[in-house]
Amino acid sequence: MKKLSARRRHPLAALVVLLLALAATGGLYAALAPQKAVADDTQQSLAIEEGKKLFAVGCSSCHGMSGQGSSDGPSLVGVGSAAVDFQVGTGRMPAQQPGAQVPQKKVAYTQAEIDQLAAYIASLGPGPVTPSKEQTATTDASVARGGELFRTNCASCHNYQGKGGALTNGKYAPDLTGVSAKHMYEAMLTGPQNMPSFPDSTLTEDNKRDIIAYLQEVNSDDSVSPGGFSLGSLGPVTEGLFGWIFGLGALIFVAIWVAAHTTKAKKS
Repeated sequence: MKKLSARRRHPLAALVVLLLALAATGGLYAALAPQKAVADDTQQSLAIEEGKKLFAVGCSSCHGMSGQGSSDGPSLVGVGSAAVDFQVGTGRMPAQQPGAQVPQKKVAYTQAEIDQLAAYIASLGPGPVTPSKEQTATTDASVARGGELFRTNCASCHNYQGKGGALTNGKYAPDLTGVSAKHMYEAMLTGPQNMPSFPDSTLTEDNKRDIIAYLQEVNSDDSVSPGGFSLGSLGPVTEGLFGWIFGLGALIFVAIWVAAHTTKAKKS
């Protein structure tokens, strides 16, 4: 007992106990932790490291080495993986040159590389997460409700069937024909460029799916215009313009023709 008591008072006793406790804790975690969780953590760490390398080569010149932003590009801290997947997945980033708005172009990265970039940016700060296939599935979505939501929140810029339109100072709302469900969902979630963001507190996941279902329906190959020519599907403005120019023009032509023939009849 005296020997044990003397060892307890040894200067290194506390350090030895601490090391033994840490070793025991680590051993228990390795033995009891789900192997899938450990593998997922390892895979995520590798994705972040690879994404950091890709970012340093292709993005840091504008956004800074740590994504803090610069005079040529905004900070990416807190934008989340959804913003990266949208911007890079549609080819808008990396940008070719500055301008009023960055246009869509050919995608420069593979989807695996985009996922790695998204993982790195997501590690800088919490933000909107890339939606899953289940979140963007429109199997049970309501096209009618989606149309109402789209006309209320989106048609002022994108027009009634998502054909796009001009904005101020050289900016524009892009055509949504052919845009994937995932990218439409991400655009609503993150609000890229001139578009406002619509988080789940504003438009729920069901609302977003309904809007996507509406756009897929009106822009599908099987969709038809019940009124005849679609006139670009830009809404009542173009239809009214068509009516004024061609309808009123036709009436004026008929009135002139009738007046001319009435004058000839009187002379004869």
